[in-house]
Amino acid sequence: MLLLAFLVFAAPAWAQRALPAEAKRGTTGERQMFPMVQIGKENLRLAPGGIIINSNNLSITQGQLLPGSEVLYQLDRNGEVQRIVILTPEEQARLGTKK
Repeated sequence: MLLLAFLVFAAPAWAQRALPAEAKRGTTGERQMFPMVQIGKENLRLAPGGIIINSNNLSITQGQLLPGSEVLYQLDRNGEVQRIVILTPEEQARLGTKK
């Protein structure tokens, strides 16, 4: 019973996502034709194999990326977006308002 109680209270700590430290922060803009994404005022190309992770930690397509979402994004060596992570409100608060 003690182990079960420990697992119930410790589960939220395990559920935290590992956010990439070297990623940039931004806000998504208007929807673009595939493979483009708008972050801030920049139109960026989604890299082949690029991945978008929503706030529930699920992979989504470029067309499901909502305008106005706070995100962390990583660029590859070609300047294309390799990874986008949509931030939860808790992650936004933890990272602060700095972009």
